[in-house]
Amino acid sequence: MAELTERQKLILALIIREYIETAQPVGSESLQKRYNLDASPATIRNDMAALTEAGYLRQPHTSAGRVPTEDGYRYFVRQLMGHIDLPADTKRTISHQFYQVGHDPDRWMRLAASVLAQQAKAASLVTAPHVEQARFKHLELISTRGRQVLMVLVLAGGDVRQQMLTLAEPVTQEQLSAAAQHLNQLLSGLGPEAISTLTTPLDALEQDLVRLIVEELVHSSQILGSEVYRDGLTHVLSQPEFSESESARKALRILEERPLLEDLLTRTLETTNVGGVQVLIGGEGTWEELRDCSMVLARYGAPGLATGALGVLGPIRMAYGRSISTVRFVAGLLSDLVVELHSE
Repeated sequence: MAELTERQKLILALIIREYIETAQPVGSESLQKRYNLDASPATIRNDMAALTEAGYLRQPHTSAGRVPTEDGYRYFVRQLMGHIDLPADTKRTISHQFYQVGHDPDRWMRLAASVLAQQAKAASLVTAPHVEQARFKHLELISTRGRQVLMVLVLAGGDVRQQMLTLAEPVTQEQLSAAAQHLNQLLSGLGPEAISTLTTPLDALEQDLVRLIVEELVHSSQILGSEVYRDGLTHVLSQPEFSESESARKALRILEERPLLEDLLTRTLETTNVGGVQVLIGGEGTWEELRDCSMVLARYGAPGLATGALGVLGPIRMAYGRSISTVRFVAGLLSDLVVELHSE
C-alpha cells in the first residue's frame, strides 16, 4: 500500500463516506465546502490525483469527480476506519429481542438473520450451529428390498444422517444388525480421524460401512451447517448498482447455491477464531460472483462444542462500519446462546 499523507487519508475517508451515501462521484469543490476543509479545491484535486495514481480512487469520466476503487475500500477498512461499535441503545434493543425468543435455536437463527439485514441494510445469512468435530454415536441398518439397505447414522449431539445403500449382494437383516452392533461398540464417540486409524479386523461389509461413516463425519464437520437462514434480499435489489437483473442475480447466487456458499465460508472462515470478522471486497479475485459486492463474515459459537457462521452481503459501496459492528455484536450474542444451550 502506498504511503499517504494525513490529508490524503482524510480526503480518501471523506470521499468513501460521500460515495457510500450518494453513489455519485465526488468532486473537490463539493468536498471542500461540505466539510470546510483547510485546503483549497486545487490542493484537494492534487491529493485526489495522487490517490488516483496510487490506485485508491478512479475517475469514471474526464469531467467527473472520483469514486473509490476496491483497493481504496480495503485501505479504508484496514487502515482508516478503526474500531466502530454499535450505539448502546441499539445493543440493548437487539439483546432484548434475543432474550424474548428464549432458547429456541431456530428462532435465534431467524432473528439473527432479520437483525443483520435491518441493521446493515444488506442481505444476510446465518448458518445453524453444528459440532466442530463430528463424532459417531449410533448406527442402524435396515433391510428394505433386495440389496437395498437404509443406513441411519446418529452423530453425537443428535444430528441424524440417512442414506440408501446398494450392496454388492443381498444380506439378511440379522447380518446387518450384527454389523451395526459391532460398529456401535467399536466406534462410539470417535471422530473421522480416529476411525480411519483403527486396526481392528473388519469384514468386507463393515469396511464399506466404515468408509461411508467417515465420509459423512468429515462432511458434517465442515463449517456450513444443515440449515441456512437468509433475509434482506430486497436491500440488495434496491441498490443502484444492482438495477440490472443480471448484476443482482450474480450477487445473490452466492447465497442461493449451497456449493458456492460452502466453498466461500470454508475458505474464508476455516482459520478464523470465533468472534473474528473477515471482510471480502469485490470477491478478492477469487469469487467472480462477488465482483460487484462486499461481504462481512464472522464465526460464532464455542470452540469444541458447536460453531456456525453469519454475515451480510451488499454492494462494494456498503457502510462498512455499521456492517462490521453489527456482525460482530450478533456473533457475540449467538456465541453466548450456544454456550448456554450446551451447558443445560
